[in-house]
Amino acid sequence: MAFSTILAITALLFLSSTIPSEAQLSPTFYATTCPNAVATIRTSIRQAVSRERRMAASLLRLHFHDCFVQGCDASILLDETPSIESEKTAGPNDQSARGYEVIDAAKSAVERICPGVVSCADILTLAARDASVAVGGPSWEVKLGRRDSTTASRSLANSDLPGPSSDLPTLISSFSGKGLSARDMVALSGAHTIGQAQCFLFRDRIYSNGTDIDAGFANTRRRQCPQSGGDRNLAPLDLVTPNLFDNSYFRNLMQRRGLLQSDQVLFSGGSTDSIVSEYSRNPRTFASDFANAMIKMSEIDPLTGQNGIIRRICSAVN
Repeated sequence: MAFSTILAITALLFLSSTIPSEAQLSPTFYATTCPNAVATIRTSIRQAVSRERRMAASLLRLHFHDCFVQGCDASILLDETPSIESEKTAGPNDQSARGYEVIDAAKSAVERICPGVVSCADILTLAARDASVAVGGPSWEVKLGRRDSTTASRSLANSDLPGPSSDLPTLISSFSGKGLSARDMVALSGAHTIGQAQCFLFRDRIYSNGTDIDAGFANTRRRQCPQSGGDRNLAPLDLVTPNLFDNSYFRNLMQRRGLLQSDQVLFSGGSTDSIVSEYSRNPRTFASDFANAMIKMSEIDPLTGQNGIIRRICSAVN
């Protein structure tokens, strides 16, 4: 065999080994196998959000909590079994992650038209995009072809998901570990322009008398979050337009009105202040960056090809 031929084969093998798994994803993945899948899922998600606007935030969060643990493989949807330690009971998800029944309903709708074809991981990814659109947020092209995991990891859910009291270096490091930049992290944090948080997650902040929180804002939040008790009482993450996807979140941060400590650290004299300021002035820039960051996040370590399975029921392995 000629040396040039050997070099060509070697180069081809090297290229095939370095092509990321994301390359196997495609926006037209179900075009022939289930052409109505995307529209069916969109209808189901729109109906769920029309019933409860808060669900849009819950679906975005569910997708985020899935992708940061084992990649975007729908592992967060698996129930506890003798062989599976469910991520649903991990600290960041227990009694706070929501929307499982919405994904189940979308899955059932798709199963009726195309049994065993569309993965729960793809449904969850599409649901996040459709939820954003349903509350006035941006849309983006979703590449499809993810498959579902047969495992979950409560330990990784407890370690890999940033918490509400995380400082800025921790947040930057956490997102960097998933291939996301500091700018991606700030843009994705902007999802907190919708949704609510439970009292125990922000109690320390509103009673801290710190210099990084507006006193009037703290007093307002204390009314529904006493120093003891009421742990599950809810408060909007964005006091201004809690059910509309806009850039109020960033304007709130500049006024020291971030509800969670992990929100306010994005504008606290650190390296991300300029990004927050930019997004507060330019809603279109924020929307564009959010969409791009969601695409990047949705393509973290997907199972494709022969890896994983297509679950018939999202909460259980076939």
